[in-house]
Amino acid sequence: MEQIQRTVRHFQEELETLKTRLLEMGGLAEEQVRMAVKGLVDRDRDLLDQTLTGDQPVNNLHIEIDSRCFTLLALYQPMAADLRTIVAAVKINTNLERVGDLAINIAEAAHRYTLHPPVKKLIDIPRMASIAQTMLRDALDAFVRRDVDLAQQVLREDDYLDSLKTQIFRELLTYMLQDPSTIEPALDLILVSRHLERIGDHATNIAEDVIFIVSARDVRHHTTDIDPLPPA
Repeated sequence: MEQIQRTVRHFQEELETLKTRLLEMGGLAEEQVRMAVKGLVDRDRDLLDQTLTGDQPVNNLHIEIDSRCFTLLALYQPMAADLRTIVAAVKINTNLERVGDLAINIAEAAHRYTLHPPVKKLIDIPRMASIAQTMLRDALDAFVRRDVDLAQQVLREDDYLDSLKTQIFRELLTYMLQDPSTIEPALDLILVSRHLERIGDHATNIAEDVIFIVSARDVRHHTTDIDPLPPA
């Protein structure tokens, strides 16, 4: 009995460490996004260069977290909610790594944008970035706290992010039609808005995983007729 208790305790400790490392990775990815957008708004090429070369810590954590997940699965053969948590952690890990990649993409587009005169004052893109970062933070908090309500809030925010992306596209299209010299930099701003929307999508993926962990419901395609898995 004592051996079983020690095993259970060790498993729970390893699971908490896994969650902590995911939060660390999320913080790093979010900071990369913040730096990329700030570099764009301030036209700060040094900050953009720092973003482009700063993704190694995220990549290192990506490898470490995958290893932790596979070790937990192999050594403890968890069941029910614990199994769902670890499987979700593997997926969340991939989503966070892709957020880091998208920050790099934003920095690359921003670099190109700084080679041209500004098309317009940037208002909606920083707003998109703020929403996407909040969504990512809330999704990870929901994962750690097993908070379905917070996860649902992230899903709702995604619609607003999509509408901002559409608004940015329409506005920049007007600039391009009026002045062909703005086409190249405006396209880079459209790319940035698309990358920010994708970051929101990854936050949404994490929020959907939270709902799956807690209630065993798969809401990835927003269907309501999927039979839930047996509760833990």
